[in-house]
Amino acid sequence: MDGEGSRARSIGFARLTELPLEDVRALLNEPRNHRHMPLATVFSEEDTARWVHDKDVQWEQHGFGPEAVLVDGGLAGWGGFQREDAGADLSLVLAPRFWGHGAEVARRFVDRGFGELGLEEIVVSLPFSRSPARALAPYGFRDQGTVTHGSVTFRLFRLRRADWAGSGARP
Repeated sequence: MDGEGSRARSIGFARLTELPLEDVRALLNEPRNHRHMPLATVFSEEDTARWVHDKDVQWEQHGFGPEAVLVDGGLAGWGGFQREDAGADLSLVLAPRFWGHGAEVARRFVDRGFGELGLEEIVVSLPFSRSPARALAPYGFRDQGTVTHGSVTFRLFRLRRADWAGSGARP
């Protein structure tokens, strides 16, 4: 770890449209994140603007969507829920210097999904480069096979509200 520590003093969320486009572009083009993002490409300024717009439109379409993750007021990553065929799909991408905050940010997203957003279940499409034992098992997600996005196959995991509420599995 590089001094950021594993506990955030303050974690917050904001619409991606509220952030400087160049900050979002730097995050999207972070090469250390690309190894876990098989659909990632190099984003131009125009690509980034379109990506931010497309993510933000989901809020109007579904009542939820990806958003910026802020740690101590600064951009730490992006994440949230996207409507996919399998359900409300939770994603989380943090800048490398904030990787130690992933468990807390993920827990807050799951709490918000089942609480504020009223979701009955949450799915995660996990790339094969990530370990489900480390990334999802502490939350109680269950293996549901695979799902394909674009031309890439991911492992699919699901967590139901009742399992979250009754499990005590909150890292």
